[in-house]
Amino acid sequence: MFSFEWPWLALLLPLPLLAWHFLAPAASAGSRRQRITLLHPALAQLDGAFSARRPEGLRRAGPRPWLLGIVWMGLVAALMRPQWLEPYTETRSEGYDLMLAVDASHSMEALDFSSEGRQVNRMAVVKGVMGRFIEQRAGDRIGLIVFGGQAFVLSPLTFDRPAVRALLDDLVPNIAGEGTAIGDALGVGVKKLRQRPEGSRVLVLITDGDNTAGTIPPLEAARLAARDGVRIYAIGVGSNQTEVSITEGGRIITRTDLGFEEDALRKIAEVAGGVYFRATDTQALEQISQRIDQLAKSEAETRTVLIPHPLYRWPLALALGALLALGLMPRALDLPWSPRA
Repeated sequence: MFSFEWPWLALLLPLPLLAWHFLAPAASAGSRRQRITLLHPALAQLDGAFSARRPEGLRRAGPRPWLLGIVWMGLVAALMRPQWLEPYTETRSEGYDLMLAVDASHSMEALDFSSEGRQVNRMAVVKGVMGRFIEQRAGDRIGLIVFGGQAFVLSPLTFDRPAVRALLDDLVPNIAGEGTAIGDALGVGVKKLRQRPEGSRVLVLITDGDNTAGTIPPLEAARLAARDGVRIYAIGVGSNQTEVSITEGGRIITRTDLGFEEDALRKIAEVAGGVYFRATDTQALEQISQRIDQLAKSEAETRTVLIPHPLYRWPLALALGALLALGLMPRALDLPWSPRA
């Protein structure tokens, strides 16, 4: 389908005619004064010097005001941005709407896990566990929320699972500020999932269970999720050790205030109709996937968009061709009121 992006610029087309109508009398009067005061003593020789190098046919060319019209129309048509709109239809199959809320607080730097004989922090465990989960959810829409002192949407619900995985892999602790606003993260997730069809809304919460910031209490946010038909599956990351090593200022220190509150996560999942799991449970991901698969899928989506292909080059090339012709014809710019020898 052909269209102009800025069709209102067509109002510029009659501008040369208006200029000719109002400026022609003044130009004619100025021409008469030039004949009296600015005559060259050898005007014929001067005219021959400029026309001698041009072909005979072009040298005899008379007035060509229509070339100016072509130049103007070509420029205006290019400014109107002509384009060809190609329809593209995208069809998506049925699937689930999964929003991942990942804790990125300072406590996620706690070194209470080990891998291949070396200590790893909680964030590394989250990336490994949820990375595998994202890979398994082919055909589902997945979004990503990161929270610390505040909650932010890093990715809306999308079918682009590799993009969500890349965002997850780039997360670092403290990226969302000091503190852990679990309730705010749940509230943001419920708000985004509320726009999706009922029956397939799932929020996966990954945290150490210690709520220390935010304006919404976690249990209140869980009740809000239950009211809007959003199931919350909580995954706890951490250990029950009384003393936990953590990285602070480039040094590893030991702290006793990084406890892991599993009871809080269990209550959140229970209120919102979900289940709580431990990140170290090798069967946790399979159980979550099985429970999600029991829910109703959202219907397939069909969306048609128009992809624009710009065509301004063609009228611009026409205008440039007319300008070239004007340069080859010495009398091409002669107008009815132009002075003559």
